[in-house]
Formats: sequence, structure tokens, C-alpha cells
Amino acid sequence: MWSIRSSMKILYCWRCKMDVPMLDEEEWSIVQEKLRGATLATKKSRKDAGASLHETPRSTIYQPALDAFEKITGFHETNVNALYHHRVALYGPPCHKCGRPLRTPRARRCGACMALRKAV
Repeated sequence: MWSIRSSMKILYCWRCKMDVPMLDEEEWSIVQEKLRGATLATKKSRKDAGASLHETPRSTIYQPALDAFEKITGFHETNVNALYHHRVALYGPPCHKCGRPLRTPRARRCGACMALRKAV
């Protein structure tokens, strides 16, 4: 199991289909920098070696981003693509009926129970 800070926000992730720790914008900026660096390193590696994307060691290149996410959240994520959607700002408020977060801040209906969003 993983440990979390008391201020860590745990939300249901619609893509992962489970509750996961989500990054706030300050935390996201740290992970995003690591992701940008990995993308640039991937491009450089491909150019220097003349390699295809399939031949590029992306798992090692993107490991610093996964490590940063784990250091911040305590959650061991293995899929680098999941980091892009484990951000609080991407989700809406909790549904008034079932409590799951709306899929987006602008969502009008809950994706889990189909309840209409209450007017604020």
C-alpha cells in the first residue's frame, strides 16, 4: 500500500477505473517538467541513433517523471501516460448523487450515475 500526505486529494480516475492520488497544479508543474525533459530526450535519442520510436528506450527515459509522481504522492505508477490525467484541475466537482468527480470541470452530467449537475 502507499502512504499519502494529509492534503493529498484522492479522486476516482475514469481512465484507470480506480481511486488514485491526484496532483494539484504546483505538483503537476514538477511532474510536467520531468515529462517535457523526457520528451526532449526521446526526440534527441531518436535523432542521434536514427532509431524508430519503438527502438527508443522510453521506459528509462520517462522513469524520472514516474519517480517524481511517486515521491509526491506515494503511489507507484507504472504507466507514464496515466500521469497526464492524474491532475485535480482536469476533473469537476463531486456528483451530488454518487460522489464521484464529474469527468470535466464543465460536465453537465455525472458519468457514473447520469445525474444532472446541480446548478450552483
